Amino acid sequence: MPDLGELPMPSEGALSPMQLRHVGREVKTAVELAIVALCPQELLERLAATAGLLEAVAGLPVDSPPLVALSPKLMARATATLEEWAKWQEKHSGSA
Repeated sequence: MPDLGELPMPSEGALSPMQLRHVGREVKTAVELAIVALCPQELLERLAATAGLLEAVAGLPVDSPPLVALSPKLMARATATLEEWAKWQEKHSGSA
């Protein structure tokens, strides 16, 4: 499980392409693990929605208004959802 304290945070608004790829990989991996672990549907859907949003904005120019506007909330969403997944995974690691 990634150290959530090491997730790249946006500086001056938009995420860099490297930050988007890094966070996108973390969330996509969490989706795959959540499916296999049969986590609650609501958590799986939040992970999947976050992964989809990260993938959708990954192709935008880093200085584009939509990416600049979405980056802070998207990073907060990704971090919160990954933290929720980590807690669920830790609680259920003995039964998975």
